[in-house]
Amino acid sequence: MSLTIAIPKGRLGTQAIEMLKAAGIGESINEKSRKLVFNDEERNINFLLLKNSDIITYVESGIADLGISGKDMIMEKSADIYELYKMNIGKCKMSVAGIKGGKIFKDDTIIKVATKFPDTAKKYFSSRGQKIKIIKLNGSIELAPILGLSDVIVDIVETGNTLRANGLEVFEDMYSINAMVISNKISYKFKRKEIKEIVELIRREDSNVKDN
Repeated sequence: MSLTIAIPKGRLGTQAIEMLKAAGIGESINEKSRKLVFNDEERNINFLLLKNSDIITYVESGIADLGISGKDMIMEKSADIYELYKMNIGKCKMSVAGIKGGKIFKDDTIIKVATKFPDTAKKYFSSRGQKIKIIKLNGSIELAPILGLSDVIVDIVETGNTLRANGLEVFEDMYSINAMVISNKISYKFKRKEIKEIVELIRREDSNVKDN
C-alpha cells in the first residue's frame, strides 16, 4: 500500500530529509531539483515538497498520509489530524516581543499585536484576560512596533538575534515549538501498519539528535 509524505521546504525540510535518508527512505528526494514530487519505488512512497504553511492542508485533506510540520502551524490551523510524534528538530519558541522596556499587558487598554499567527495570539491573550487588536502580517514582523504599527509582536524566536538587532526583546515565551510528525485520520485507520513503520524509522534517527 502506497504512502504519501509531505515535507516542508527550507531548513526544517532539509533536516527532515537528512533524517529520512539516514533512516533508509527518501533517497529519491533532490532538494536542488525544481521537482516537487519524488517517488521511492522500492518502498512505494511518494514525497511532496511544500511550503510549511501548506503541509497541514494537504494532510488534513488526505492528499498526503503523513507530514512533517512545525507545532506553530498545527496550533494556528487547529486541523483535524493526528499528532503522532514530537521530533527533536525545528526547536524554537513562540514569543511575545516588543521595544525594550515596553509592556506586554496594559490593564483594560486594547493592545495592538502584529503576527503571522492571529488565531494562536487571540487564544493566548484571551487566556490572560488582555484585550487585543490583531494586525495580520506575513513578513518583517519586527518592523511593526518600531514603526508604531503595533505595541507588540507574536512571532517565532530561535536565537533572538534579529530581535536584538532591531532594538526589540522577548517579553514572554508563549509556547515551545518542535517539528511534529502528523497524519491524516483516515489514512491512519487504513494504513496504520505502514504509517507506524515510518514513524518508528523516524523516531530511531531522531533519538540521535541532541537536545538544544
